[in-house]
Amino acid sequence: MARKQSRRGGSGVTIHDVARHAGVSPMTVSRVVNAEGNVREATRAKVTAAIKALRYAPNMAARNLAGAETVHIGLLYANPSAAYLSEFLLGSLAQSSLSGCQLVVEQCDEGEYDAIARLAAGGVHGVVLPPPLCDRSEALGAAAKAGIPAVLVASGRPDPAFSAVSINDFEAARAMTRHLLGLGHRDIAFINGHPNQTASGQRFRGFVEAMTEAGLSVDTRQTAQGYFTYRSGLEAAEKLLGGKSRPTAIFASNDDMAAAVMAVAHRKGLDVPGDLSIAGFDDTPLASAVWPALTTVRQPIADMAREAAQLLLEQIRAGRAGKAAPPVHRQLDYALVTRESTGAPKGSRKA
Repeated sequence: MARKQSRRGGSGVTIHDVARHAGVSPMTVSRVVNAEGNVREATRAKVTAAIKALRYAPNMAARNLAGAETVHIGLLYANPSAAYLSEFLLGSLAQSSLSGCQLVVEQCDEGEYDAIARLAAGGVHGVVLPPPLCDRSEALGAAAKAGIPAVLVASGRPDPAFSAVSINDFEAARAMTRHLLGLGHRDIAFINGHPNQTASGQRFRGFVEAMTEAGLSVDTRQTAQGYFTYRSGLEAAEKLLGGKSRPTAIFASNDDMAAAVMAVAHRKGLDVPGDLSIAGFDDTPLASAVWPALTTVRQPIADMAREAAQLLLEQIRAGRAGKAAPPVHRQLDYALVTRESTGAPKGSRKA
């Protein structure tokens, strides 16, 4: 006899399966799926992990029959990195599908005030602001004036008036620099990110702190300004590798710029990592597509997008229930991913 499917999602996994896997009640799973705020952080994390592990998909038809009002959340983006945006969209779409809300995506290269006002007028109940919009006062002011909540993603210094999801950019950059130092590098160069993003400053501070801890100074010869774009990475690499004395390692503030450094190194006939070690930041799909594969900091971009959508839904639903929704800042873990693009400098290799 065929089993009933009324409570099953598209994957065939029920809410009870998720509850058993997470060691919680089905009601708790329901609260997490519906982005209700009365769930402890540790419990919410267990349920989210179980949902991902089992690939649970709620029965949307049943939810619609229940008469739940659809929530519309906006995703405004102005990030030049297609790889970053791809990861961010995957996470946003996964969470919006899980929670039964509609995701409205809009590009915004400039005029974010008008873009947010237009989204609010079109029925969007809240917005997710990834970088660089998370650091733009005009975007934050527009959300406040429109009377809709906003969640900031990957800001180095989130505005305390808004909920935010981030990693510790300072610690992540310091850890990567320590990794390069541990390989034996002392002449390490750094490519900064766009100056309009606070995460750029945090990553540079982490680099300088690690170098200082090792008794090394950082001068202008070892730094170049980038803008998180591949083209800016090319220009920065030409500056850093164009002199008589070149670094043995370059740490770029994102994978796009690190990939550009690799292209310039190849063009100059430099072996990577024999003549030059290269490290990036983000661990986008590009990091595994270049040759040799890129050592980088894994920023869980898709997970950050999921968390942001979850936080936004909690705020929207709390507002509808007439409850206060104070700003929440969630910091996710980063990880160092070591691949073939880094190694010990030639002079320090053992025979």
